[in-house]
Amino acid sequence: MAKMREAPQLLSEEQVQGIRSQFPILAQEINGKPLCYLDSAASAQKPRAVLDCLAGFYSHDYSNIHRGMHTLSMRATASYEAVRQKIANFIGASSETEIVFSSGTTGAINLVAQTWGRVNVHAGDEILVSELEHHSNIVPWQLLAEEKGAKIVVIPMDDEGDLDQSAYANLLGEKTKLVAVSQVSNALGSINPVKSMCALAHECGAVFLVDGAQSVPHMTIDVVDLDCDFFAFSGHKIYGPTGTGALFGKGELLANMPPWQGGGDMIDQVSFSGTTYNAAPMRFEAGTPNISAVIGMGAAIDWMLDIGLEAIAAHENVLLKLATELIEEIPRIRVIGTAKRKAGVLSFWSDDAHPQDLGTILDQYGVAIRAGHHCAQPVMEHFGVPATARASFAVYNTREDVEQFISALKKSLELFA
Repeated sequence: MAKMREAPQLLSEEQVQGIRSQFPILAQEINGKPLCYLDSAASAQKPRAVLDCLAGFYSHDYSNIHRGMHTLSMRATASYEAVRQKIANFIGASSETEIVFSSGTTGAINLVAQTWGRVNVHAGDEILVSELEHHSNIVPWQLLAEEKGAKIVVIPMDDEGDLDQSAYANLLGEKTKLVAVSQVSNALGSINPVKSMCALAHECGAVFLVDGAQSVPHMTIDVVDLDCDFFAFSGHKIYGPTGTGALFGKGELLANMPPWQGGGDMIDQVSFSGTTYNAAPMRFEAGTPNISAVIGMGAAIDWMLDIGLEAIAAHENVLLKLATELIEEIPRIRVIGTAKRKAGVLSFWSDDAHPQDLGTILDQYGVAIRAGHHCAQPVMEHFGVPATARASFAVYNTREDVEQFISALKKSLELFA
């Protein structure tokens, strides 16, 4: 009999307060109220470990990387390249050569569209994307399809925010070239069964890309177990700096993809009679990269692993459950997205106030949420709303944050009653 997996140990209140104290920005007041930051799905705050790493790098080790024979360049290069292996371990890749640094999830997806896509997608081919995707996992494929004469096919979702798996299976076919799906919806928090979806795609010979921007902060990732062909995520969602991220690609795919941008580092030999290109992943990293941000992203990964990914997820799930239960008690509030499995996101609509108005009033109580379409306009269209208010949770949030949010929300709604 298989051994039952033990539930992750919940972080104690003392541990959470200790984690929170590592974020200097959270110690401030906004409009005379303690800052209650519930916008981590947009961008997570940065712990002191990351801030100190950035300051230390610029103060002691800064130099351009690769080919420099002096001490500072060799230090910077070693720190930068160490993050490539760190990311491979973090997401379960077989080799650091399968990790391409990018400007973020958007940059990584566009890289795949403009390299693998331009070579492999042809007229009449179909690209499947889901109805709940972020625009960055829709628009690059639309641009590619328009250029190549291919067709975008939409995987529908139900009114809870779960993808219709039966419909998905029926949409797959011999014309399917690529399936691109987020593991966790940024607008709803829905967790999609990408492992089983990937297996179905492979049965019909399609390549499978996972948008992991919202999953990496909230769960353990193993790209080998998922068997996905590409996986993209952003550093700023995992408590690291903005402007960096990574693309995982299976080695055999990366090896056969042409360069996207030309410049330094991505070449082997350059002459006017012809140019040859570096091997992957360097082939896809033209020019001076965001060196400090990549190193800072590595520090963020270390910081998360030190706490424990399962402990982070368990803590956030407790907060999400509490906030959902409390908000459902408020009259004329509708939770948008009630999928069976969710992570870190609570989106809602009030019959009495527009989300942007709510966001403005909540800020007067020190509560920071996101209001708008969340770069997921097809999701808004499905639910018949122009926008939602979205509270999103991270490991530094507390029960007191949830209580402050709910109290401020009730007071804000009274103004519109």
